[in-house]
Amino acid sequence: MSVPFRADQVGSFLRPKELIEARRSDPPNPERLRAVEDKCIDRVLAKQKELGFEIFTDGEFRRSNFMGDFTDAVKGFDFTDGLARNWNTATPGGSTLGRGRVAGVVVEKLHAVRPLTGHELPYMKQHSPGAIKMTLPSATQFPAISYKRGRSDKAYESYSAMLWDIVEIMRKEMARLSSEGVKYIQIDAPRYSYFMDPKWRDWIKTEMKMDPEAWLDESIRADNACFEAARRPGVTLAIHLCRGNSQSHWYAEGGYDAIAEKLFGTLAVDRFLLEYDDARSGTFEPLRFVPHNRIAVLGLISSKRPELESGDQLIQRVKEASNYLPLENLTLSPQCGFASTLEGNKISEDDQWAKLRLVVDTARRVWG
Repeated sequence: MSVPFRADQVGSFLRPKELIEARRSDPPNPERLRAVEDKCIDRVLAKQKELGFEIFTDGEFRRSNFMGDFTDAVKGFDFTDGLARNWNTATPGGSTLGRGRVAGVVVEKLHAVRPLTGHELPYMKQHSPGAIKMTLPSATQFPAISYKRGRSDKAYESYSAMLWDIVEIMRKEMARLSSEGVKYIQIDAPRYSYFMDPKWRDWIKTEMKMDPEAWLDESIRADNACFEAARRPGVTLAIHLCRGNSQSHWYAEGGYDAIAEKLFGTLAVDRFLLEYDDARSGTFEPLRFVPHNRIAVLGLISSKRPELESGDQLIQRVKEASNYLPLENLTLSPQCGFASTLEGNKISEDDQWAKLRLVVDTARRVWG
């Protein structure tokens, strides 16, 4: 099997201080922000090439967070309100980081006022030294975090009604990216972690008032509809299955066991980017359900903690994973992005590049 991109990465990089300051400028200065974004993107493109990557992202530097391409381009959100989320530290048995607001609330019918990545792709097509990876939030991201009873139900009678309107927006965007020559399209889908973690399964029942299995089935249908729109020869379609990533914190835990057979067997993707950086991620056993014409990207390197992993230990873990899925069906990456939010995880930029270098070096040691 010929497998491209043995060394992979999820997409976001730590924002340099000057970029954060430019984005937070009051009053806003769009011209200066754009110039700083261009400068910083040029730098991370060059760094990815230097490290030996063959797939390139802009670090999500033109976004305020990993789903900012959607919320900035789609009207219908109220950002003065939001649903709360408990966040936990990345250390074992970590403490809770309060109840932070995570997204705006949908208060009217959603509609895109411009292409979601229309402000990102042209520059990448002009400046990327190789194949481009574009990331998008899953359509399933928003119903659970942006539907608020008493407000959202004035626009949408149900979570499902909102979801399928979002699917139509995503389908158009993914079809556009595929037709414009993007070689790798990845959706980031943290909400599948709800089905792995017992406390979040209960939340679906009590707060969303839905059956978790029925909602899982509908979520898979929704994402597959988006992938269908982007499917064409030579385009890699991928999904990143995350458990939360905000300033080195997380909100869900548990292995993929509870959803592996259904998820891996029915999601119409080429690659599953999986988190395997610590004990809360479970074992490799669920990999036995990954079809042998798909790739599992092992997220063995933590983007949350500064300590650099051992290359020898990474190789040993890859070998352990190959007991359940052949080695040729495996690749390597960090477990998540380094900056799903503007602030980024609590590591340094040097730590980030050291970890990405380790991804490339270890991939070469394993696969050549």
